[in-house]
Amino acid sequence: MAKRRRRQLHPAVQAVEMAWAVPQVVAHRLARLSLAAAVPSTRDRDEFLLMGHEKAEAITESWSAVAVEMHRAWLGMWSSPAFWAMPWGSARRGKRPVASHYQRAALAMMAAATAPMHRRAVANARRLSRVPLR
Repeated sequence: MAKRRRRQLHPAVQAVEMAWAVPQVVAHRLARLSLAAAVPSTRDRDEFLLMGHEKAEAITESWSAVAVEMHRAWLGMWSSPAFWAMPWGSARRGKRPVASHYQRAALAMMAAATAPMHRRAVANARRLSRVPLR
């Protein structure tokens, strides 16, 4: 079965959504941690364990996604006729195809790098908003 590729959000949109979701998740988890004190319940222990696991998974996914985007940008650059014909761009048209390729590649890498963290932060904010602290 073919894997469906998600449409990546612009890095600015990801940043705004994360700026909204991350403080909610941190506040909920710190409140739960302080209420659990020395004797956390099974539900609390599961949540605390999930915090560590999802951070490691998100970082691994992020590095992998950046590597894929770097490879995609590299292939796009080397297969571009503009790169081989005139890498510095066309002076008479005022366009710089290689520079614009670098810009698009950098934005794609930024979006790929933050997508796993964004996905988890927004999902956690949605999930934890429905869960009572006790």
